Amino acid sequence: MPRCPVHVTGAPEAPMRSALDALRTRLAVPGPFPPEVLAEADRVARDPALPVHDATDVPLFTIDPPGSLDLDQALHLSRQGAGYRVRYAIADVAAFVVPGGPLDREARQRVLTLYFPDGRVPLHPPVLSEGAASLLPGQTRPAVLWTIDLDADGRTRSVDVRRALVRSRARLDYAGVQQQIDTGTAEEPLALLKTVGQLLQAREAERGGVSLRVPEQEIVPRDHTYELAYRAPLATDGWNAQISLLTGMAAAQLMLAHGTGVLRTLPPTPTGAVDRLRRTAFALHIDWPHHVSYAQLVRSLDPHLPRHAAFLQACATVMGHAEYTVFRDGNLPELTTHAAVAAPYTHCTAPLRRLVDRWTSEIAVAACAGKEPPEWARAALDVVHDRMAEGGRLASKVDRACIDLVEAVVLQDQVGAVFQGCVVELDDHRGTVQVESPAVIGEIRGAGPGSLGERLPVRLTQADPQAAKVSFEPA
Repeated sequence: MPRCPVHVTGAPEAPMRSALDALRTRLAVPGPFPPEVLAEADRVARDPALPVHDATDVPLFTIDPPGSLDLDQALHLSRQGAGYRVRYAIADVAAFVVPGGPLDREARQRVLTLYFPDGRVPLHPPVLSEGAASLLPGQTRPAVLWTIDLDADGRTRSVDVRRALVRSRARLDYAGVQQQIDTGTAEEPLALLKTVGQLLQAREAERGGVSLRVPEQEIVPRDHTYELAYRAPLATDGWNAQISLLTGMAAAQLMLAHGTGVLRTLPPTPTGAVDRLRRTAFALHIDWPHHVSYAQLVRSLDPHLPRHAAFLQACATVMGHAEYTVFRDGNLPELTTHAAVAAPYTHCTAPLRRLVDRWTSEIAVAACAGKEPPEWARAALDVVHDRMAEGGRLASKVDRACIDLVEAVVLQDQVGAVFQGCVVELDDHRGTVQVESPAVIGEIRGAGPGSLGERLPVRLTQADPQAAKVSFEPA
């Protein structure tokens, strides 16, 4: 079952800290940055390659979780005639990283920023990722600036991407933005996030794309240890994600038009998987008429309802795994689309935390200017593809292991206790139960075939921090 990334820091007590240290060792997580990498980071932080174009007059703002310092994206929205203009600044990591240098080599080894409850293992040294390269408010920064003009219905009319100096004006968080929009106190550039976001969601529905709104499980620091909670996505999360999707689709189209790049691809859901989902919907008493598509059904569901949440969890397990697809010199791949996006798409909006985004930004800038990508970007495409695949596997293991470990620690003294839960997966009397409080998702054995999607009492039978595993049975 998918788990949300861990985005918290805290000060755990010694047993938890020891367990997390052991986990990092077992998974061979990268340690401190080597001295030569830190030395180069300090040097380039003081002297990056700055662009000529000045866009510091654009009053950008960022939207991130509270306390975030590695700010990859800054946004500004405005009306443009009958349509809208989206300006999206992405941190220009290439302005700091010399191809083939110590920073570059280290980033290719790390691939992704990894999140643990007690801290992050960053892709780049903090002097860059939380300092000189981050789009912090009140600071002039080099960026890759996207300007995407939309018509009145949210369809893309034109795309421009270039390097520019930018200056963010404010650091906002999702809950605060939601409150401003809901209360009508947001100024127009922020208020337009709802307008543009909803238009883009309508275009997503039109092309058959789907965004799963599944409540996320997250770790919360409290009193020198951790608790677990569910976080239901806010409407703001979805609107902001649409801006990132819009940019990723624009970058993919640029690369396809110019014949070189790297896409994020996902094949259509196999017929057998859809048939399995139809059986799951039937078991959950969810009406799915044959004339209603999978995407239409998903958009109609309420993740706060147990049966709907169970079905959405099942959807997340059958969509398959997206991959990175490299192409060059006009030799386009057979598959160019991402099934969930329902369009060509690539990752390009998180270069402080994801290696491949430095490449996609570089190629998109060159493509928009009608130029060939720099040789360093072309030459390493296959290497980046392989490193992203390996790094993604490690990040998934880290996310799962952190949640599993905290679950076991939270529940270790409560074996035999009864909780309320909902069975969200079931196969031959063995499946997965989502406990309401604490926010635990664990194995359940002995559940009957009619329990899928049902709210029922479950008894904790195992909570083993050493094995990082919890198990339940019907009470």
